[in-house]
Amino acid sequence: MQLFLEYFPLIIFFIVNSIAGIYWATGSLIVAACLQIIYYKVKKEKIPAKQWIIFGLVVVFGGLTIYLQNDAFLKWKVTIINTFFAAALLVSDIIFKKNIIKQFLGESLSLPKNIWTRLNVAWAMFFLFCAGLNYYVAFNFDLDTWVNFKVFGLTGLMFVFSITSILLLYKYLPVEEDENDKVTDDKK
Repeated sequence: MQLFLEYFPLIIFFIVNSIAGIYWATGSLIVAACLQIIYYKVKKEKIPAKQWIIFGLVVVFGGLTIYLQNDAFLKWKVTIINTFFAAALLVSDIIFKKNIIKQFLGESLSLPKNIWTRLNVAWAMFFLFCAGLNYYVAFNFDLDTWVNFKVFGLTGLMFVFSITSILLLYKYLPVEEDENDKVTDDKK
């Protein structure tokens, strides 16, 4: 459910863009982002800071896109969000000595400090890469190509990078004992 909630605005944006064009899609994106916030409020859950940031940028840049009838604002939003995430990861680790990746995954994983640092830097570099790639595609290709890249390309890259990160951390994952091994050990 959480995954659907996170990608709901993107799905709506893609569908409406293919039917009615970029400006209707942008309006739908703003409405869908509002519905995300309302969902958290109705469920009486804390709205994640990331959600507020994305919501604010969607409303501002989406609003400018519609008001000025210029899709460049919407294209910039993706680059700015990715750059912001990269900066947040690096600044929080370097200046505030708080590794955001470790804060999210620390309960699930036990990693050496240098591995947490590498993982944090790797994600920051990934977000910077996505920001640069979005900028390149947004301003060097037609609008439909950019929309497809935004919906499928960036989502695919995120999925591949997440899986790659997990595979590289596999040796640090906790080993669960097999029940048969436990029974055999108990009989000894």
